[in-house]
Amino acid sequence: MKKRSKKYTEAMSKVERNKVYPKEEAVKLVKETSTSSFDGTVEIAMRLNIDTKKADQQLRGAIVLPKGTGKSTKVLVIAKGEKANQAKEAGADYVGDVDMLEKIEKENWFDFDTMIATPDMMPLLGKLGRVLGPKGLMPNPKTGTVTLDVAKAVEEVKAGRVEYRADSFGIIHGVIGKVSFSDEDLLENLNAFVAAILRVKPATVKGEYVKSIAISSTMGPGIKVENNFDK
Repeated sequence: MKKRSKKYTEAMSKVERNKVYPKEEAVKLVKETSTSSFDGTVEIAMRLNIDTKKADQQLRGAIVLPKGTGKSTKVLVIAKGEKANQAKEAGADYVGDVDMLEKIEKENWFDFDTMIATPDMMPLLGKLGRVLGPKGLMPNPKTGTVTLDVAKAVEEVKAGRVEYRADSFGIIHGVIGKVSFSDEDLLENLNAFVAAILRVKPATVKGEYVKSIAISSTMGPGIKVENNFDK
């Protein structure tokens, strides 16, 4: 059995095992139970009543958090001509086309967090799918990273856009900020994240859509949150 650290054991003692907390209490508690020596990330897990074997229930998308993620994100845009210029003006860290793709392929270069591409560049990206896919870096229309409006995409990523995707168990994991955020900012991001998932409820889902919600800090315990966001 894995031995827990003293810090983690102390943090766990503050969380009642089977209690489901009001969101305001949960946000306070997630900060109090952070055990990392650095500014930990606050994450959310939503267990949904979905069947990911059905195409219309394979939820994937992106959310722009109103208070950002607390992390600076390096953006690479694969585009040509005017679209490349727009990306540079919007604040992209790297902009290019074939040159950047060759750099990734030949130099194993991954000094970026998000890749955005115009639709016409996607055929060139195909052969890099095997390296970009496992790293979660392959642009996708569902997450807004394959687009003609590259300026807007860059601005959203820089403002605090987070991607989400339901796993095979119907659980969506996401980021809602940092432990250093104020309670109010974390709460606003939490509300925004849950609201976005509620909006994409598949029409074919019967019965209760959200089974459970929990938040946690990096290396901290999970805290169950009351599911009354649509009240």
